[in-house]
Amino acid sequence: MLERLNEAMEHIEAHLGERVEAAELARIARTSEYHFRRMFSALAGVPLAEYVRRRRMTLAGPEVLGSDRTLLEIAVRYGYDTGEGFARAFRSVHGVGPGEARRSGAVLRSQQRLTFRLVVEGSSAVRYRLVDKEEFRVVGRRARVPLVHEGANPAIAEFIRGIGADALRRIEALSDQEPAGLVGVSDQLDPSRAEGTELDYYHGVVTSAEPPEGLDALTVPAGTWAVFESAGPFPRTLQYLWRDVFTQWFPSNPYASRPGPEILRVDLSADGSEAQAELWIPVERTESLTG
Repeated sequence: MLERLNEAMEHIEAHLGERVEAAELARIARTSEYHFRRMFSALAGVPLAEYVRRRRMTLAGPEVLGSDRTLLEIAVRYGYDTGEGFARAFRSVHGVGPGEARRSGAVLRSQQRLTFRLVVEGSSAVRYRLVDKEEFRVVGRRARVPLVHEGANPAIAEFIRGIGADALRRIEALSDQEPAGLVGVSDQLDPSRAEGTELDYYHGVVTSAEPPEGLDALTVPAGTWAVFESAGPFPRTLQYLWRDVFTQWFPSNPYASRPGPEILRVDLSADGSEAQAELWIPVERTESLTG
């Protein structure tokens, strides 16, 4: 998998002056566009589109400062139809417009070319199992919240507090299958997985029951799920679990993520400082890793 991801990186470098299509990169990596975007974001720590923009502006920077080309010629060279679009991209990366940079000789920023390597630390193992589930419902309360990569998510915490203990007990009583009890469900995430982008968050249960009046419901089709287990400090352990799944488990196993919600079941310690968690991610089998 990592070898094929690096072939996709070579394709990006060879086409920085053209439109870089995520679908073509996914074809090179022999996976779905959905999974490729998620894998790239997890491994690189930056969304695909942002990486491509940074690489273009990194290469454009020396030309802006030291070449005889006009700014429009440089813009076209790096895939922009207008000087305005190029200027916006240049400023977003370097913090200064190309005209000002050329006049003042500004210090510019650089995005190094990425190469993916598998680092085997051997200090821990990702515990997982595979589960085939029939169609089910998530029933509970829903809110639109921003994505937070590090630390607690204040919007989710405030939303859960607003549901109330009595309502949570009524919702929990509807649970009739795995994962049991109250769960947090993330759906409709932005493909970029960028910090601050929004998602649908459900706080509820997995059930076969019809949703009572006043509750939100999400119908989830039948399919295979990879279930990952973790325990440790809250909330860091949960966020590291998601990272480890995409940076360690997926590159080493013949599975890819598929569209669908992510389900997180958490049991907190009495003081809320420790957590035991199960993360459910919808997956599909791919070709063998050596194929």
